[in-house]
Amino acid sequence: MSYITNLKCRECGQEYPISPLHVCETCFGPLEVTYDYARIRAAISRSIIEKRPHNLWRYRELLPVDFNENDVVGPNSGFTPLLHCKRLGAELGLKHLYIKDDTVNHPTLSYKDRVVSVSITKAREFGFTTVSCASTGNLATAVAAHAARAGLQCYIFMPTGVEAGKVVGSTIYGAKVITIRGNYDDVNRLCSEIADKYGWAFVNINLRPFYTEGAKTFGFEVVEQLGWRLPDHIVVPTAGGTILPKIAKAFKEMKEVGLIKTGEFKIHSAQAAGSAPVIHALHKHTDLITPVKPDTIAKSIAIGNPADGFYVLKAVRDSGGWGDVATDPEIIDAIKLLARTEGIFAEPAGGTTLAVALKLVKQGRIKPDETVVVSITGNGYKTLEAVASAIEQPSIIDARLKDFDALFDRLTNGKRAADSAA
Repeated sequence: MSYITNLKCRECGQEYPISPLHVCETCFGPLEVTYDYARIRAAISRSIIEKRPHNLWRYRELLPVDFNENDVVGPNSGFTPLLHCKRLGAELGLKHLYIKDDTVNHPTLSYKDRVVSVSITKAREFGFTTVSCASTGNLATAVAAHAARAGLQCYIFMPTGVEAGKVVGSTIYGAKVITIRGNYDDVNRLCSEIADKYGWAFVNINLRPFYTEGAKTFGFEVVEQLGWRLPDHIVVPTAGGTILPKIAKAFKEMKEVGLIKTGEFKIHSAQAAGSAPVIHALHKHTDLITPVKPDTIAKSIAIGNPADGFYVLKAVRDSGGWGDVATDPEIIDAIKLLARTEGIFAEPAGGTTLAVALKLVKQGRIKPDETVVVSITGNGYKTLEAVASAIEQPSIIDARLKDFDALFDRLTNGKRAADSAA
C-alpha cells in the first residue's frame, strides 16, 4: 500500500498524478512527492518500525512505492552504522560526535544505494525495462548493481576522468557505460535529451521526484539510532543538492507523523572549494547560484550547476545552519584523520564533510557539548587515486631480521635501541 497522494510543484503548487514526471508544465519548477500524513500517523509507530528488518524499507510508509517485500529492489540497502566517535571527537573537542557511515552501505558502498533502491523499485512499478543515469561515479555503480538485480537493461553516462574504480564498478554488472567529453553538467544535458527520445527511466531525471525521496532514509535512521531524537547539528556534502534538503524533510516528517515530538536541528552544507556554487551563494547571502566549472579531487560532488542548489540554501537557512568549503589538501588531511582515529576510509566527499565540520567547530558554530552528526557518504576504496600520492609509501627490505631491526630503528627514530639499552 502506498501513502503518496500526488506530485506537486515546489514552486507554484500545481498538482500532477503519480507518473514519471519531474518538471512542472506551468512554471518549469521541480516536482515533489506528497503524502497523506494523517494516514501514515495512524499506520506506524516506533515499535512497529523497530520490529522490521534493518534496511531502508523499515520506513516504507514514508517512501513513494507500493511496498511488496518480494518486489522491492535493494532489500539490504540502508540502516548503516551511526558511530559514536570518541577518538575523533577528542581531536575536534566534541563529546557527542557521530559518524553516519554509508561507506558500508549495500551493495555499492555509498549513500546512492538508498536513492537507487527506491527509484528502480518505482521504475519497475511503472513498467520500465531500461534504466539509466547521469553520474559522477557513485550513482553509476548503484544503478548498475540494482538494475542487474532487477533484471533491467542499463545504460550509464559519466564524464571522462571519473575514478577507475567507479567505471569498473559499473561495467562489472553488465551495464553499458558511456563516458562523455565534458563535465557532469554536459552529461546531464545530454541525458535529458536521451530520456525524452528513448523513453528510458533516468533515475535522476524523469524519476527524480521518487529518487530523491530515498535520501530521506539517511535522516530517518539518524533519528532512530540516536534514540528517537534529533541531532543538534548534521553536516552534509552537497553536489546536485539531493541529500541535504531530504534529510531536513525527513526530520520534519518524523515530527509530522508523531515519531518524535520535540527538538530542533541545524543542517550545514559542505562543498569542495573547487566546486562550491551553493556555498558561494550562501556566503554572499543571495539566492542566485552562479554555475562554476568544477576543479577538485572530490569528483563525486563536482557538480557545477546543482539541480537542487536553491533548496539546499533554503534548508540550511531555515534551520539556522551554515556551510563552508574545503580545499583539496584539507580534504586529504580529513580523510587521513578519519582513517587514523576511527578506522573509516572515506572518499573525498566524506573528507570534504569532515573538513568543513572542523571549520564549523573552529568558527564556534558547533559547541563542545552539542550532538553532531557528520555524514560520510562514500567509500575511499573506490577513489584510491585521490590519496595515493599523499600517504606514506611502504618500506621494502629483504627477508632478514637484521634488515628489519635496522628499519625499525629508523621508523622509531632510534627509540628501540634506547629502550634496549635501558
